[in-house]
Amino acid sequence: MKTIDWTRDELVAYILLFAANSDFKEDNKERNVIISKVDMNTFQEIHNEFNSDNDYQGIQKIMTSLRQHNYDKDDIELLLADIKTLFFADGKFNINERNLLKSLERLFKTL
Repeated sequence: MKTIDWTRDELVAYILLFAANSDFKEDNKERNVIISKVDMNTFQEIHNEFNSDNDYQGIQKIMTSLRQHNYDKDDIELLLADIKTLFFADGKFNINERNLLKSLERLFKTL
């Protein structure tokens, strides 16, 4: 994958959507967390793009965009904190969410 023309907000929206769908359902509380981080227009545009991607494409886009935006260790820590907030939005932290969090932590360390 060459380049992704996302802003940082679009990247955050995509990552949070990716995380919200780890348990195959995206509830209103999770949507509200995402919308609290980005504006509604960004959310809608990225949601449409997210819906047309498979998991592999999503991971490739995320990693490419993180590199393009020069995310450092502190940026990654903030991003992971946002993901944790999202996971706890519905009051549950299920096994799929735990597994995705661990996977993303490992993946993001490769940056």
